[in-house]
Amino acid sequence: MGGLLQQLRGGRLMARVLRSTSWILLGYGGSQALRLASNLILTRLLFPEAFGLMALISLVTVGLMLFSDVGIAPSIAQSKRGDDPDFLNTAWSIQVIRGVVLWAIATVLAAPFAAFYDAPELAFYLPIAALSLLVTGFNPTRIETAHRHLLMGRLTVLDLTSQIIGLVVMVVLAWWLQSVLALVVGGVVGPLVKLALTWAFLPGPANRFRWEPAAVRELVTFGKWIFLSTAFWFFASQGDRAVLGKFLSLESLGIYNIAFFLASFAMQLGTAVSGRVMIPVYRDAKHEVAKIAKLRGGLSGVTLTLLLGMALAGPWLVGVLYDARYAQGGAIVTLLAVAQIAQVIGMSYDQAALAAGDSRRFFVVSASRAVLQITLLITGVTLFGLVGAIIGMGLAHILTHPVMIWLARAHDAWDARHDLICIVLAGSIGAAAVWLHWDAIVALSALN
Repeated sequence: MGGLLQQLRGGRLMARVLRSTSWILLGYGGSQALRLASNLILTRLLFPEAFGLMALISLVTVGLMLFSDVGIAPSIAQSKRGDDPDFLNTAWSIQVIRGVVLWAIATVLAAPFAAFYDAPELAFYLPIAALSLLVTGFNPTRIETAHRHLLMGRLTVLDLTSQIIGLVVMVVLAWWLQSVLALVVGGVVGPLVKLALTWAFLPGPANRFRWEPAAVRELVTFGKWIFLSTAFWFFASQGDRAVLGKFLSLESLGIYNIAFFLASFAMQLGTAVSGRVMIPVYRDAKHEVAKIAKLRGGLSGVTLTLLLGMALAGPWLVGVLYDARYAQGGAIVTLLAVAQIAQVIGMSYDQAALAAGDSRRFFVVSASRAVLQITLLITGVTLFGLVGAIIGMGLAHILTHPVMIWLARAHDAWDARHDLICIVLAGSIGAAAVWLHWDAIVALSALN
């Protein structure tokens, strides 16, 4: 991977890309290792229903974040005014107001949401969990400035430190309370610690309230399509839990959530690298087509290798890491990993649109994926249960790829050779993984 990066461009940009990619890999790897360790401890201290409840809580908090995302981060990353204090302070002011409003909305939604999913506990837990939305709104724009300039070292250390503290609090509370409240409170402590650490130790001027009309217009003009895109991204990223929450018991939803955590590791890693590195690369080295293709190929290759490794080893891994209550999660890991293959193949293309300020095409891709995924997921779960739901999600990713190609071609970013190689190799290995674990997959039909 490092060799591919070094070939892209020999100047300052490439050095930053290499360093940032290394930090992202270290930060994400460390973050997932911490999550896995805490997950293994928490599954022994708590019960599967607790993780089902947290899946529903996350459905609301993440949903509110996505339904209100006006694209502050990509706006700062791509704007010519991305280092202008007036622009940054205006963006921060919008972010703070958004955080306050989101917490208020979550509090209002708590009782209706609890009634809809027939989970009375949510009426109490959701307003507490939503405090994380309020806290996150005050995060300094120095975080986005570090992303803009690919200066990820200190930020990664602060992120990991805040996560360690939040997870330690979560585990201690779980041991003490034996309640889902431990997960809820721990989910607030982590963002609160990150806020304190980034304000204290991340270099750059402090934010203050500012409302510059020109900055607001630029943020709104670019962000309106991001807003619509992330609203649809909610259905693509959280729609499975929103739908399955009505079809599965809390225990089964908890098992699914554990399996999703394992199966999504590779995709989230690839997305993290692509989202932080590819916008600056497309922005500053867009004419280096052949070398960008090598970077894209390396990113896809590493991500698919990890993803397919999880597809092949998922049932064995679940059996080793978790007790018998979570055994059916192994087959879910295999199916989810295979279903994500098409999404991995196209994951870097949409960053070319964002780098060019083309948030409209980015929205079209997000909307297409969301509509297809929800439609096929509901159809699949209605006809064939959980297995049908996951197959529906996989088909949605396949059918979305032509739309991704349309976006990529508009920005001279499509690489047909890359797609063909990935489809043939990854598709073959994915089919082998399904065949290898076919009996366990068939047994999933009993999960409800």
